[in-house]
Amino acid sequence: MQLKPNWTNPVHLLAFGFGSGAAPTAPGTFGTLAAGILYLLLLVHLPDSYYLLVLLASALAGVYICGKTAQDIGVHDHGGIVWDEFVGLWITLLWVPAGWVWLVFGFALFRLFDILKPWPIGWLDQHVHGGWGIMLDDIVAGLMALACLQFVAAVI
Repeated sequence: MQLKPNWTNPVHLLAFGFGSGAAPTAPGTFGTLAAGILYLLLLVHLPDSYYLLVLLASALAGVYICGKTAQDIGVHDHGGIVWDEFVGLWITLLWVPAGWVWLVFGFALFRLFDILKPWPIGWLDQHVHGGWGIMLDDIVAGLMALACLQFVAAVI
C-alpha cells in the first residue's frame, strides 16, 4: 500500500487530474480548474451528441479510475483524486451559454455544491463507497449546478 500515486500509472495520472490533484492546498479547486481548461480546449467545440458521449464515457470510466486509484493508494476518496471534479464540472457546463461569465458562474456553482455538499450530495458522500461513491457525489453536484445555471440562463 502506498499513500501517493504512481505517476507512471495512467489510471493514477487520470485520477489525479494529470497532476492537478497534487496541489498542496485546494486540490479539488485545482482539479476543477484543469477540467475547465480541458473543456475550453476540447469539449466546448464538440456537438452536443459527442459531448454527451464523452461525458458518459468519462463518468463510467471514472468509477474504475477513482476506485482503483483509491484502492492502490489505500485512501478512500483521497483529496488528490480529482477525476470526479472533472466530470462534475463538465456536467455543469453542459449546454452553458457562450461567454466567460457563464463559465465562471458554472465553475463557482459547482465548487459551491461540491464543498458545501447539501442533501443529497452529503448523504451520497457518506453512504456510497468505492468508485461509485467517489464519483456519485460530484455527478449530483454537477447536476445541481447545471440546473441552477440553466435556470438563471432561462430567466435572464
